[in-house]
Amino acid sequence: MHSVVCIKQVPDSAQIRVHPVTNTIMRQGVPAIINPYDLFALEEALRLKDRFGGQVTVLTMGPPQAEAALRKALSFGATDAVLLTDKAFAGADTLATSYALAAALRQLDERLPVDVVFTGKQTIDGDTAQVGPGIAKRLDLQLLTYVSRIVELDPEGRSIIVERRAEGGVQVLKTALPCLVTMLEGTNEIRFGTLPDMLRAARAPVEQWDRAAAGIVDATKIGLKGSPTVVSKVFTPTPRAERAQLVEAADGHLTAGAVELIARMVARLPALEDELARRA
Repeated sequence: MHSVVCIKQVPDSAQIRVHPVTNTIMRQGVPAIINPYDLFALEEALRLKDRFGGQVTVLTMGPPQAEAALRKALSFGATDAVLLTDKAFAGADTLATSYALAAALRQLDERLPVDVVFTGKQTIDGDTAQVGPGIAKRLDLQLLTYVSRIVELDPEGRSIIVERRAEGGVQVLKTALPCLVTMLEGTNEIRFGTLPDMLRAARAPVEQWDRAAAGIVDATKIGLKGSPTVVSKVFTPTPRAERAQLVEAADGHLTAGAVELIARMVARLPALEDELARRA
């Protein structure tokens, strides 16, 4: 059983600041962490390793300092780590990132066939949720997004059954391996690293692949050259001055003040009246 977990080192969003003049994110002095959503993916891959044995490879793309995130993943119990780092990758958007990661996954699959690729549902710095599906499309993998639970996995029968959170309920899906799974938050809790794993993570070799090692020939599809996305502005949202108003009911009936408040809400949001009528 070979699982590959794509992770990302991101700035701690609780400490991010926006420059008041340039409106760009100030990353200096902001600690870097593993994208929290990716930890749910990593834990699920480790659980499969506990059940079926095999290997868990963590993969990331970033500057050399992203090696710290990979070593953290190794301390939790991952088997191997690969860092895609090359100046040619700089400035990549989701399209270019998925291209580079897909190329690296092809190299890993040639070394040892990959059964499941895991990612978090999205990252806290980009919030696009596009990289996972982009990888699946490029590699022609079965795609399972917003997975809340792996119900059953049959390595010999090459099948997987999952529960997927959907609008209005839960879907139970079955598909063939290999596949790509994006894990939903709150589905599990990352384990504590054991002392042997922590010691191994400190001295384990982390492979660093440049563009050539990842098997990327066309440099126009990575980095800034392969990124059609343009971020025109980054800004801090203006805090809202108005406070929430409490709607009270007396013996199951709305008060006159509550009725007046709802009327003002409907006047401001005309579609709300139709939605309330539909739900009623």
